[in-house]
Amino acid sequence: MTLVQPFEVADLAAMHPADAVEALNDMEAEKGAALLAAMDFRSAVNILEQAGLENGAALVGEIPRAKAAPLLAEIAADRRAEIFRKMEREEARRLLALLPDHARVEMEQLLTYEPDTAGGLMTTEFFRALPEWTVAQSLEAIRTSAATLETVYAAYVVDADGALIRAVSLRELVTADPQTPILSVGSYRKPLFVHPDDPREKVARLISKYDLSAAPVIDASGKILGIVTNDDIIDAIIDDDTEDAQKQGGMEALDAPYMATSFWRMIKKRAGWLSALFLAEMLTASAMQHFESELERAVVLTLFIPLIMSSGGNSGSQATSLIIRALALEEIRLRDWWRVALRELPSGVALGAILGAVGFVRIVLWQKLGVYDYGEHWVLVGFTVSAALVGIVTFGSLTGSMLPFAIQKLGFDPASASAPFVATLVDVTGLVIYFSIALVILRGTLL
Repeated sequence: MTLVQPFEVADLAAMHPADAVEALNDMEAEKGAALLAAMDFRSAVNILEQAGLENGAALVGEIPRAKAAPLLAEIAADRRAEIFRKMEREEARRLLALLPDHARVEMEQLLTYEPDTAGGLMTTEFFRALPEWTVAQSLEAIRTSAATLETVYAAYVVDADGALIRAVSLRELVTADPQTPILSVGSYRKPLFVHPDDPREKVARLISKYDLSAAPVIDASGKILGIVTNDDIIDAIIDDDTEDAQKQGGMEALDAPYMATSFWRMIKKRAGWLSALFLAEMLTASAMQHFESELERAVVLTLFIPLIMSSGGNSGSQATSLIIRALALEEIRLRDWWRVALRELPSGVALGAILGAVGFVRIVLWQKLGVYDYGEHWVLVGFTVSAALVGIVTFGSLTGSMLPFAIQKLGFDPASASAPFVATLVDVTGLVIYFSIALVILRGTLL
C-alpha cells in the first residue's frame, strides 16, 4: 500500500466528512484507501457512511481485510449493503465472512433485494418500542441505544412477533407526559408503510405525500424489516433522475460519475444509441430520394425542410418528456393512453396552427420586403408550409405522447423513448407529410 504523509491524514481527518468525501472522490483508489486506513477508526467510519462517496467499494477493496471488516461492521447497514453491491463477488464473499454474525446475517438479507427497491434502500437500524412502555421508558431506551442506531425519527411500536402496531414520532414523544403509555401518545393513525419489493419511486411518493422523515418497510406478515429514511430516498431520486436524463438524451445510463467513467466505457454507452439514431436518420434520405422529382421542380420547398423537421421533432420531444414524467409520478397510467391522445390531438392542432401562422407571416414579410423571392406562387408556398406545420406538429405531439405508453407496455423503461429517438421518427414522417401536402396544394403550379 502507498505510504501516506502524516499531514495528509491529519488534513483529511480535520475536514467535514462531506468535504473529505469530495477529496477522496478526486483521488486514486489506492491513495484514498491508504489515507482511510491511516486515519482514526471513527473518522474513517464517518467518511465511509457518506452517500456521496462514489468509489467506496474500490477504497474498501484496497484496504487490508483485517482493517476493512471492522470498518464495514460499524457503518450503517444500508450504506454497507451499497458498498457490497459494487464489489467484485469474490472480494465481497471474503469480507462478508469476516463480519460479525449479526452483521453478516443482516447483509445477506439486504443483498437479496434489488438496489432500487424499498428493501434495497432500507436500513435495519431503527428504534423499536414495546406496546406496554410509557413515554419515559421509551425515551430512556432511545438514550441508551442511540449510539447503535443510524438515526431516530420515530419509535416503531411492535408486538412480540415484530409486527408493526404504530409509529410515534420523536416530537410526539418529547412533548408528551412521561407517564403516558406510548400507545396513547398523539391521535391514532394507521401506520404508513411500504413493502420490500416496492420500487423506490413508490417510497418517494409516500414520503413526499405524507411529509415523512422515514417510511417503515414491512413484510407480508406485517413484521417491520427496516426503514427507508428521507435522505436515502433523496439520493435515490437524484440517481433516478440522472439516469432518466441520460436516457432521454439518447444514450445508455452511466453506472458511474461522468469523470469516473473510462473513455472506452463512455464510447460504449453512447455509440449504440448514436448508431441506431444514425441508421434511423438514413430513412430521411430515403424519403427525400422518393420526392426527388418534386424537389427538382420546386427547389423553393427545400428551404423549409429544416424548419419542418425541427418543428415536428420539438413538438414530439415536448410530448414525450411530459408523458414520461407523468408516468413516473403515476399521474397517469397505461389505461389512460386514450385520454392522453384526446388531449394531445387538439393540442397538436393548436400548436401547429400557431407555428403555421408564424411561418406564413414570415414568408409574406420576406416576399414583400424583398428579402427573398419565393416566385409567382409564393402564396401557395406559404399555405403549403402552414398546412404542413399543422400536420407535422400534430403528428409529432401524438406520436411523442403515445410512444412512452407503448414502451412501458412492452416492459421497458419509458425513459427509453428518448427525445432524439422521437425526433428521428418524426423527421422521416414529417418529410412524407410535407411533400404529400405540397403535391395537393401545388399540383398544376410548381408541381
